[in-house]
Amino acid sequence: MPRHKPFTIDDLWRLARIGAPSLSPDGAQAVAAVTRPDMAANRTPTALWLFSTLGGRPRELTRCGDKDGAPRFSPQGDLVGFVARREQEGAKDSEPQFYVIPPDGGEARRVGSVATGVGGFKWFPDGRRIAFVSWVRPGLKGAAAQAKAHLAFTERKETGIDSDAEIVRFWDHIIPMDRVPHLLVLDLDTGRTTDLFEGTPYELTRFEPDELCFDIAPDGQSLVFAWDPDPAKRTDSRPAIVELRLRSRRFQTLAQDAEWGFTKPAYAPDGEAVAFLACHRGQKHTMPQQLGLWRREDGAWEVPSATWDHEVQAPLHWEDDGQALLFTAEQRGRQHLWRFDLPDRRAEVVVEGGWVLAFDKAAGTLVTLADCADHPARLQAHLPGDEPRRMEHLNDRALAAFELGRTEEVWITGALGDAVQVWLHYPPGFDPKKKHPVLHTIHGGPHTAPGDNWHWRWNNKVFAAQGYVVASVNYHGSSSFGHAFKDSISHRWGELELQDIEAATDWLLAKRWVDKRRVFASGGSYGGYMVAWMNGHCAPGRYAAYVCHAGCYDWTAMFADDCWPWTGDEMGAWYWEDPAKIASQSPHAFASGFSTPTLVVHGALDYRVPDAQGFAYYNTLKARGVPARMLWFPDENHWVLKPRNSRQWHQAFFDWLARYDRVKA
Repeated sequence: MPRHKPFTIDDLWRLARIGAPSLSPDGAQAVAAVTRPDMAANRTPTALWLFSTLGGRPRELTRCGDKDGAPRFSPQGDLVGFVARREQEGAKDSEPQFYVIPPDGGEARRVGSVATGVGGFKWFPDGRRIAFVSWVRPGLKGAAAQAKAHLAFTERKETGIDSDAEIVRFWDHIIPMDRVPHLLVLDLDTGRTTDLFEGTPYELTRFEPDELCFDIAPDGQSLVFAWDPDPAKRTDSRPAIVELRLRSRRFQTLAQDAEWGFTKPAYAPDGEAVAFLACHRGQKHTMPQQLGLWRREDGAWEVPSATWDHEVQAPLHWEDDGQALLFTAEQRGRQHLWRFDLPDRRAEVVVEGGWVLAFDKAAGTLVTLADCADHPARLQAHLPGDEPRRMEHLNDRALAAFELGRTEEVWITGALGDAVQVWLHYPPGFDPKKKHPVLHTIHGGPHTAPGDNWHWRWNNKVFAAQGYVVASVNYHGSSSFGHAFKDSISHRWGELELQDIEAATDWLLAKRWVDKRRVFASGGSYGGYMVAWMNGHCAPGRYAAYVCHAGCYDWTAMFADDCWPWTGDEMGAWYWEDPAKIASQSPHAFASGFSTPTLVVHGALDYRVPDAQGFAYYNTLKARGVPARMLWFPDENHWVLKPRNSRQWHQAFFDWLARYDRVKA
């Protein structure tokens, strides 16, 4: 098969997408969800697969479901639990339910029926119960009352959302009205549930609560969870760590501090300590998540990683001896798996990225899910004394048809004289003796980082296959380069980031292989903000065209978003306190300078950057006579997730660039 075939969006959507692995207790096999998109049917069905760590062939475990997800082996290894919406025995799930299936095959079985649905779950050590997240009505008692109220709500004719919550909508959904996320226990033998928080003020975070919000003690006698004591329940909250003794139903606060936020707790193997993420939010809003630790012997908490200038990511996985923890953390545009040794407070890389997306460890066997710029996520087994072993080759044959082009990491001098990282993705067959167009893909966040990783929505290999040299700048404010670099843009958005991107453009224009007439810039979210910012600040004609996806445009109007508490800290004032300061960081205030043709893209379900931002930018361009085009999706959020919509997005993207490509024209 020829290797010069261009890599297209359709080819990207043909690839399998592997989810986070869960290891069997003996470490011999892992289960993970695998999504195989169907472009023709415009679906993304997901099934569970088993993967051997010892060299056996992978096999499909479930086939009847449409979205079987979040699988976890039971502690005894005799069952795999997962969450799905299925039809079984004539009953179709209206909410996600808990299912189990033996790993050696057979039919999946629904366990009970929870009217309010089953979210993130964990097994109790006895393997006969799970604890899980469900959104319930806190004033009601018992499962029957919850079911009756839930049915009445789903059958109501009214559509209004009536709420006095500080945050009414989040990401792409409305926070369930008059409901809060509780921890429940489901008994596998009886199917009965018990609400552990019923009649108490406790609840989990209202912002995408999952199985990382809590943990179960090794003896099964207690749980620990993160709880926000502030009645406001805002996105900038400072949660505490609370333990619940199941037999006595006694709650005890383990770690709480008005200056700190504590999340993602994990019990030590002996249950005598709890690790968690700790963020000193009272000191600065950009402070990193660090490793926190509470010990039962003295009842005190500390931050062992306080002097390590990296941001710790959940999950936190204890080593069997209780002397170290495994977690992922970014470093200079890559994400590694680290081991943090508690006695000497030292971090070392266990598995180097690329980008380590997920991992699990059992019986001495470590499994990682990692990608890099050259390939999507792969599963690898790391057995003691052996070289890492691939556990699957689901995408190898499909990718063998393509020459994806090489990726290079370069460093330039950016704002403040600092070294700034730039990732370059070259088109297949790149010839330095010829002239090539350049496409900036500017990342969002702003406190994230593109790097040596694969991306399913902004895939640099798909962009490069169109003939562009793709540049991704880790501008000031990006994560993975230390706190000072991340915090440097606070209260002056746009300033340093623009200097970095412009420095990268200058560096590229000095290359003989760059066509100076064919330089483009695109970005999403904060990257979209930067594109709009550039339109008002860069010299006309420097960039041939822009693409602004879900971009922030007017920081005063952005107060309609779902994370408004954050913007005051980031920008240095509320808009009513210092309108001039806010305007100085807002693209709309520089509209008189707009002149570069722009494709604007937005989704109606985007509550992170409401679609009025995109329309305000687009309408302004039209009013000023600047060539512009709008692509608006009524059924997409901050991302474009449906296969056919993704194809349309890419086609519009490439058509727009081609329109202003002076050579192609």
